[in-house]
Formats: sequence, C-alpha cells, structure tokens
Amino acid sequence: MAKYKWSYANVGGVTRVRIQTAEDIRHLGELDKKKWTVLSCPTTGLEISSDSLSLMDLDGDGKLRVKEVIATAEYLCGALKDPETLFEQSDSIAIDNIADESIKAVAEKLATDGKVSLAAVQTAIDAVTIEEQPIPAAPLEADVIAAYKEKSAEYAAYYEQEKLQKLGLAVIAEDTPKPGMKEADFLKMGKQIADYEAAKAAAETANADALAAAKAEYMPLRKLLLLHRDFYRLLRNFVTLEDFYDRDSRTIASFEAGTLIIDQRACKLCMRVNDPAKHDSQAPLSGMYLVYCNCVNQKSGKSMAIVAAVTQGEVNNLSIGKNAVFYDNDGLDYDATVTKIIDNPISIRQAFWTPYRKFSKWIEEKINKSAAEKDAKAFGDLTAKADAAADPNAEKKPAFDIAKFAGIFAAIGMALGMIGTALASVARGMKGFTWWQLLIVFVCILLVISGPSMIMAWLKLRRRNLAPVLNANSWAINADAIISVPFGRTLTEQVKFPVVKMPKVKKSHKAKKEEDD
Repeated sequence: MAKYKWSYANVGGVTRVRIQTAEDIRHLGELDKKKWTVLSCPTTGLEISSDSLSLMDLDGDGKLRVKEVIATAEYLCGALKDPETLFEQSDSIAIDNIADESIKAVAEKLATDGKVSLAAVQTAIDAVTIEEQPIPAAPLEADVIAAYKEKSAEYAAYYEQEKLQKLGLAVIAEDTPKPGMKEADFLKMGKQIADYEAAKAAAETANADALAAAKAEYMPLRKLLLLHRDFYRLLRNFVTLEDFYDRDSRTIASFEAGTLIIDQRACKLCMRVNDPAKHDSQAPLSGMYLVYCNCVNQKSGKSMAIVAAVTQGEVNNLSIGKNAVFYDNDGLDYDATVTKIIDNPISIRQAFWTPYRKFSKWIEEKINKSAAEKDAKAFGDLTAKADAAADPNAEKKPAFDIAKFAGIFAAIGMALGMIGTALASVARGMKGFTWWQLLIVFVCILLVISGPSMIMAWLKLRRRNLAPVLNANSWAINADAIISVPFGRTLTEQVKFPVVKMPKVKKSHKAKKEEDD
C-alpha cells in the first residue's frame, strides 16, 4: 500500500504539514507523530468550545492527545458523506451530507431548507419535558432541619456520655449544655429527616435520568454539529499553528486570551496563566519580553492571571505594580496590574541603548545612595550636637584632624591628575584627525560599548520561541514556534499619532510694540 502524500509549507519559519483536503483528514492516522506540532493540549481555558473539546476527550482526563484527534477525524469521516464541509467551520449541516442514518432521521425532524443547525438542536433539547416523579414533602420546617443537622453531632455525643455516666464510666461536667429534647425524640426526628432526604434524592435522580434519556436522541446530532464546527479549527491549532501565524485572518489562536493595553501599545499575544510555578521555570526559555498581570473585572467578579508578550517599543515605563486594562475575546474589560516581568531584548535598537541606560541607572542609584548617606550623616550630626548641648557632661567629639586625612586628599588629587593626564593625551592624539576620522572613532567607541549587547540581542531575537510558554500552560509542543522580528511586530501595536502643526499664536498689539522696541 502506497504511503499517503502529504503537502508541506513553511509556517512560522518551520516546515509543517498542511491539512487542506478531506483526504488529509481521512489519512490523519497515517501522519507520523513526529510531524505533529502539538502532542497534547488542555481541554479548558482555550478559545474553542469546551463542549467540543470534552467530546473529543475520550478518556475524560482533561487533556486532548494525538490518538483522540485521530479518533475524532475517523468519526467525522464516517458520519459525513463529504468531510470537505469541515473546512467551512459551520454549525449547520445539509441533511444529504449526513451518512449516519440514525442521526439523519433526527436531523430531518429539525431541518429547515434541507439543513439542520446547532441552534435548532439546542432549542429542541431545551424544550424536552418529562412527567416528573413528585418530590416528597418535608416532615419539618427547613430551619428545624438545618438546626437538627447543626446540633446532631453534639447531641449524639451528649447522649453517649449520659449512657456511660449511668454505668459509672464517665462524668458529665455540670456546665455541659443539655439537649432540648429527649433522646427518643432526637432519634425519631433523625429518622424522619433521613427518610425524607433519601426519598428526595431518589426522586431527583430518577427525574434527571428520565430527562437525560428523553434528550438522548438529540445528543449524537449535537455532537456531530459541534465537531463539524470546531474540528478543523482544532487541527489548525494542533497539527499546525496556522491560526497563530495567519495574522491576516480574523481567527485567533486557541490559546490567545485577549489584548492588553499598556504604555500606549496593544499586546495581542496574551495567554492565561494556570500554573505560575511552571512559568517560573519554563517561560524565561522563550527569549521573549513577558509581562505577567493579575486581571479583575470589578462588576462580574471574574479574575484571571495572564502573560503578555511585548514585541515592540521601549520598556522604560514598564514596571511591577503598573496598572493597565485587559480586554478578553468577548470584549469584557479587566483591571490589570503587572506582577512580574521577564526581561529579554525586544529589538536591536533597544539593545543599542541598553548599556547607556544601565550606566545611567547605576549613576542615579549611586547619587541617590550618596545623597541618602549624607542626609543621614547630617541628621546624625545635628541630633548629636543637640544631645551634647542638652547634656554638658556628655563626652565631646574630637575636632577634625586635617593631618589625619592629608594622605587621603593627596591620593584623591593624584587620581584626578592621572585622569586629567589621560584625557589630555587622548586629546593630543586626536588633534590631527579630520572630522570624518573623528566620526569613525566616535562610531567605533559606540560599537565597542553597544556591540556586545546588540549581538546578544540579535542571537536571542532569532531564537524567540513561544513553545516554552505553551509548555508552561500544560501543552506538549513538539516543534518550535519561532517568533521572528517581522512577525513579532504584528503581535504588538504601538500608538501612532498624526503630525499636528502647532497653531500660530496671534500676538497682541502690546507684544508687537515691545518686540519693535
């Protein structure tokens, strides 16, 4: 038997299999597992219907694996006469396209214009009614039952102690609270409540089973419609990562949670964070500049933790504690607060200025530290003088000894002299240079300072990889998900303002006269 011939394409800088025809789906079981981009993914927290994902999760362990995706492909190819319609990602199916006769019979009851839709099936399911078994009436008021349950353990323990006391095996303390009823009444009430709750649970279970049985005839059709809509989208996020790399399409990748607006930019690559500990170990390997946020919607009380990739712009104003706004894919807005930052290069341009920013920050810290020390010393001297003035018997601090510090002053002067001599030598050496030679020297100095930082940034930018972040979110990624510099620019949108000319200020007669004078 000849091997099936797959088509390949460069997707995100990596060669991947393309799923483009119904035959590709039919032969999915023949695809070498080493060629799958994803080997498993969670069935929750994705932008694909959790109902559809749970239907594909055959073992119910909360993870979707290759064998389950293959089993779903085989099911759909058997249930549909033409699996080509899977590429439409539609939630309706033509009756003539349903191969399974039992499903087709149910679909014909709900069809409109030769098609059956998921909405029609859901309406039929919601309309199902049964003759319910009556729920027995409660023998006591609800508050009495609640009080009994609250006190039952305490009362039972007291009655047990009372029996032991009659046998001389225990003594009940005088301050022990006594039950408000006899033991016989307590036991009778307990049996009434237990019988009632057992009968109620049995009736509710029977009603639920009967309702599920009445709805059962629609469930295979509902499954077919859900998978008909969502299966191809899953393939685009599982076999390949086409939804992620196809930024021209309006379809977002299944792991993208929304957009973070922060520091005049929109970060579109945002993902939920389910396990912070895994992110601590995995996410730094991505080589991306990552911002972690806690997000809360005050009105609904919904909250989530997200991580956003920053792939454009400067990062001077990004810091822990900074506030932002996150919009999920349904348009719901959340108050976002930055909780952690993983610092990696964003661009070569940013890397060029990094040494100077670090040096500037170092100088600023030194100045602040020196100023703080001097302020503390001045305050200490002031308080010491005040204490000395208040206490005439206090030991006086010896006066400053200029001779003691003469060596220090001499050393400082020598150091300054050496620096001045070095600068003078450099100036004399460059005195004969022309302007273009000076420019070359200046550029060489900049490259010596910034070159290592730029080279490291270039190497890291070439290796930026989304796979470690997805691995931290319980995905098993089988191939690199490279984020190149050009592609990275599509993941973060920077603010763009039109050029606005400053309006001319009309001068008063008095101002004109003053200018003339």
